[in-house]
Order: sequence, then structure tokens, then C-alpha cells
Amino acid sequence: MNGVPLVLYNSLSRAIETFVPIDPTDVRVYSCGPTVYNYAHIGNLRAYVFTDTLGRVLRWKGWPLTHIINITDVGHLTSDADAGDDKMEAAAKAAGQDIWAIAAHYTATFKQNLRDLNIVDPSRFPLATDHVAGMIDWGSAIEAKHCYRLPDGLYFDTASVPDYGSLARQVHDEGESRIDPVAGKRNAADFAIWRTSTPGENRQMEWDSPWGRGAPGWHLECSVMSRQYLGPKFDIHTGGIDHREIHHPNEIAQNQAMSGTADTGANYWLHNNFLVERAGKMSKSAGGFKRLQSLVDRGFHPLSYRLMCLQAHYRSEMEFSWEGLAAAQTRLKRLVQSVEALRARPAAPSAGSAAAYVERLDVAVSDDLSTPRALIALDELLADKKVSAGDRLAALAEFDAVLGLGLATLTRADLRTRPADATIDADGIEAKLVERREARAAKDFARSDAIRDELAAVGVEVMDGDPIGWDWRPLL
Repeated sequence: MNGVPLVLYNSLSRAIETFVPIDPTDVRVYSCGPTVYNYAHIGNLRAYVFTDTLGRVLRWKGWPLTHIINITDVGHLTSDADAGDDKMEAAAKAAGQDIWAIAAHYTATFKQNLRDLNIVDPSRFPLATDHVAGMIDWGSAIEAKHCYRLPDGLYFDTASVPDYGSLARQVHDEGESRIDPVAGKRNAADFAIWRTSTPGENRQMEWDSPWGRGAPGWHLECSVMSRQYLGPKFDIHTGGIDHREIHHPNEIAQNQAMSGTADTGANYWLHNNFLVERAGKMSKSAGGFKRLQSLVDRGFHPLSYRLMCLQAHYRSEMEFSWEGLAAAQTRLKRLVQSVEALRARPAAPSAGSAAAYVERLDVAVSDDLSTPRALIALDELLADKKVSAGDRLAALAEFDAVLGLGLATLTRADLRTRPADATIDADGIEAKLVERREARAAKDFARSDAIRDELAAVGVEVMDGDPIGWDWRPLL
């Protein structure tokens, strides 16, 4: 089903545009992947909930999908502005560990995070280190017209391509001010294609090249891998809004240099906004960042975080708070309870139509992936008693395919999560709650209060009068 035309906000034009695939039999999407020197924080993971939603919508609307998410295991510097040490080398040195083992560990954890968030695997997870030869070939091909050498490597001359930085729209102001100066650079925005190792430098990852032994610049890998797996012209490129300012303009410049045209590589460039806390944008450099396991350790199900992301539009800043996550988990419990109640109902004729709700889903997600509106339609579908239980469950499958909340299989037991440091398991909690209900029925309120305090001491909050019947939750 293609249904309602899909429109997306294209960062290139700063406008909503109707999506028209290059080849309707193979929509091609490239998403910037993680640098695997540390755990992904929940702000990073928001980007993959967004790209997963995009992929689900494309497939649901009938377009086969080829999706690439790269793994950056070399080349990304400690500053996104192409300055400082390689993040991978710095992490290995700090930990005193083998860099390849560090990359493998954080790559495996990232992929597990995606599975926990019910994110569909892409077609490929290519590694940067498997494509260094292609990066050297690319640099050699564009060097004569677009690059120059400095003692520390090969640099791209941003003045050699038309309209450099038009994606960021701030190349002459804030964009350049974010790039640290390097002696000998022709333009402030020029960036490294290859970084030559300095004499005496002890790198674990380095390769021979025409510019000396060293490692590729971060920006080059995405141009090389997107072209190899998706071709020189593909449909959609995604990433965080911070990539819009430096990384993606540099990618575009490399693509233009290789093609000899003003073409950017992708027709649509989509960017999700930041996850913020009251203290500001979440980042690893600030320290104390939250990873998905941090939420699980506090007693939250990973899909509660997915729902929290879907409640905000991907282009809006999303504020994280424990209270907001608890509200999302409560909403998820309500959805699960509604679905379980529908399954328990006997078959009956329908006085209303579930098709109208599926149409609302289509209208919502076709409007630049408006998942908040789709969730409202889902709530109203499940509550509509005029539509038979069977019809509601059939429509639910359509919502599930797009929103990825797994409501067709998620159970109350799955959401009986508890803090990692709790000294009591779920069965123990239930036993305590039974004992407490008996104490209250006997009007032994002192015992009832004592049991409540015992549970609070192990991280469990008793929810007296909970309207959906879930008697406890993780203590915030």
C-alpha cells in the first residue's frame, strides 16, 4: 500500500517535500552509525529509533528497502570538527586495551541496544576498517583537483566545490568557528582526507598510503560506503542534527569532488533533533551520560524509552526526565492491558470500522513521520467499543508494523521490571503485595505501612489506587 503520499522535511531545501524514490523497487537509505569507542547513550539511540521508524514506514507503504548503518571503528576524532586525537585510539590508550577488542565490544553492545529497542537490523553494518583501501582510492582520485598536502596529511580544499556548506547554511559564520585551526590550511573549513602518523606516534590502527602511514579522516568513510552499497545516487541520508553542520557538508563535498558535479549524493537529507536534559544536551564528553542499561537498571523496560521517543516528533528537541520515562512506561502498560483485554473477548460483530484508524495512521506517519499523532489514533482505536475486538486487533497489527512497540507479543509479565539493585524478585514483590492487601483488609494499617516501607527500601514503589491495576513500579 502506498496510500497517502509521504512527505519528508529535507534539510537541503529546508522544506517539506513529497518523497519520490529513484527506484520504487529498491529504496536506498544510509544512516550514520556509531563510533564504537564507548557505549551509545540514549541520545545517540534516539537517532536509530527515528531511522527505524522511517524504514518501517517505507516498508509499510510498499517500498522494498536497502538500509546501511556504518560502524565507525577508526578515524573519528575527539572533536567532530576534525581536530584532536582519534576517539578509538584515545579509548584504547586510556583503557590499556587492544583497540580491536574495544571496537568489537562496543559494536556488540550497540547491536544489542537496537534489538532491545525492537529496531529492525539494517541490510548491512559495514565497518570503516574494512573499507580503508576504498578510502585511499577515493583520496587518490580527487587529490589533483580538490586536495593539498600538509605535513600531517591530505586536506580537502572546500573552495574547490560549489556551495560548500549549503546544507549547514552557516559555513562563513558559526560553522567555521567550530573548526579548530591547523597551520597551513587554505580555508578554515578544510578537513582531513588522510591523517599521517607523526614520527614516534604509536597507533594501533594505521595503514600505508600515498600520503604516508596513517589513518583516514572520519568524513571519508561514509562517502565510500554509501557509494559502494547504495550507488553514487541514492534516496535518503539520515543522521543527528549535529551532523548537518560539519560531517554531512564534508560528505557532500567529497561526493561532489568524486562525481565532478554539484550532486550531493542523496536526494533527501533527514536529521533528528537532540535529546536534552535540564542541564543541556546529552553527550559523552560531558560525562555522566545515560545508556540504555542505565534505564533498565532503574527498572524500566527498553520499549518504554522507544515509546518516549515516539511521543515526540523526531525534529523536535526531546527532554529526558525519569518522571517522563515513568509516564511513558505507564502508557505502555495501559496499551498492553488494553490489548490483553481485547484478546480475552469473545468474537462479536463490529458496529464500527477499524479502517478509519488505519487511515489516520497513514495520514499521520505520511506527514513527516508524525508518530505523536499516530499514537493518539492508536489509543482511540483500542478504546473504541463500537469496533469489534477482532477488528481492533487486526488494525493493531498495522500500528505495530509502523511503531514497533511489539504490542502483539508484549505481556504484563515483560513489563514487571525492577531495579538492578533490588534485593527482591518479582515473585517476592507479588507475595509482599498479597500480604499487604490482607493486612489492609484486616485494617492492620501499621503492618500495611511497614510492608510498603520494606518495598520502598528495595526500590519498589507501591501504587495504591492504581487505576490500571499495576500495583507497583520502580521507585524514581
